[in-house]
Amino acid sequence: MPEEREKAKQLENTVKMKGALAWDRMEDPYRKEGFLFAEDYKRFLDGAKTEREAVVEVLGYARERGFRDISHRGKKRRISWVNKNKNVALAILGRRPLSEGMRVVISHIDSPRLDLKQNPLYEELEIGLLRTHYYGGIKKYQWVAIPLALHGTIIKRDGTHVKLRLGEEPGDPVFTVCDLMPHLSRRVQDEKKLREAIQGEKLTILAGSIPFPEEDAKERVKLNILDFLFNQYGLVEEDFLSAELELVPAHKARDVGFDKSLVGAYGQDDRLCSYASLRAIESVKTPHYSVLALFLDKEEIGSEGNTGAKSKFLEWIVADLLRLSGEELSDMALRQVLFRSKALSADVDGAIDPNYQDVHEKQNAAKVGYGVCLSKFTGSGGKYASSDASAEYVAEIRKLFNDHQITWQMAELGKVDEGGGGTVAKYLASYGMDIIDCGAPLLGMHSPFEVASKVDIYETFRAYRVFLEGKS
Repeated sequence: MPEEREKAKQLENTVKMKGALAWDRMEDPYRKEGFLFAEDYKRFLDGAKTEREAVVEVLGYARERGFRDISHRGKKRRISWVNKNKNVALAILGRRPLSEGMRVVISHIDSPRLDLKQNPLYEELEIGLLRTHYYGGIKKYQWVAIPLALHGTIIKRDGTHVKLRLGEEPGDPVFTVCDLMPHLSRRVQDEKKLREAIQGEKLTILAGSIPFPEEDAKERVKLNILDFLFNQYGLVEEDFLSAELELVPAHKARDVGFDKSLVGAYGQDDRLCSYASLRAIESVKTPHYSVLALFLDKEEIGSEGNTGAKSKFLEWIVADLLRLSGEELSDMALRQVLFRSKALSADVDGAIDPNYQDVHEKQNAAKVGYGVCLSKFTGSGGKYASSDASAEYVAEIRKLFNDHQITWQMAELGKVDEGGGGTVAKYLASYGMDIIDCGAPLLGMHSPFEVASKVDIYETFRAYRVFLEGKS
């Protein structure tokens, strides 16, 4: 019937929810801005392959734009903090009293990788090798037979620091974990479960093969490598004990696809959200509420230690802000600021892979090209270990994004019984603040080459910016 067809059309236009492909809404000049944003983002990824390097990149960018260290004398409105060279915080004091709370975007700057063990160097069959311990959730088979770069810091016995970044420049050597040829792998690899085919102790790094000239010396290849390290950097073997050395993919961030619409790179979880929040807070001029961008370490291993979200770094920052603003500094005042604050847990989400659609419940899963993702909850096995944002806070963020034409989607990581994952949201929620996970969807998350859409990257930045600006 014509009347029923007309009514159905009206209902579809007024009450039925529709997903919006962000490219359809991203016309010039936004599309051009988005592509330019991605170029700067790729440069950031290439310079920030470890958490220490990310701290340097964030600080360098922020200081060029007026952020000053908390210890800097004189009046400050744009402030920075560094915690043990692995955390950064950037804040701008707002027009409203700090006691009314802040607007916080919190991301993490660590990524899955291979760490060298503290006593790593050994020789086997006249080949020099380095033992590793993988960091975070990886599929071990993805880390063999690819070029790796060695990054990190060594503290020598005299207290001096040596920084290594070897494998990134033309002419640099790279490192690798050799895989077993298919002709011989049937029993030791092929018949095993995928997660068991490569054992952690076999993720050993090929480090050299030239022997020391003295034929009567023991472990001549190891000795020759140590001779090189001593001559090049002044290192002795014991210096490895006070070192943090990481093996990361040696490739650079690249455009993906004929249309160059995607970015492929290592470490987009979570340096995508880190870069978006850096650019967002830098663009805020005079916020309504005080704003804070927090860049944390150790998220990939449970947010532990003195540089993770479980540390007291956030409380230290709030205490400093209370002093700067001239407001009452007490335990109760600090807790009141945190309780009244609102936050985005800036972390990526897993997008539906066209080849593995069955592990997702598609009606509630993230899709590439549909904008920034909101995840009301994370966790696994019945929302275990999750922060679950309230309906009121979801409605507030939903209205904010809709009012500012942010293309966004609601996302849930995988089918209920399939798996899941956690973020830092629950640690900030423990202070009583409202918080929700918000970030771009990724393909190939935790692999050495993760993929994100440029339109989702740009919408993530826009979402963080309007949140920090405090516009209603």
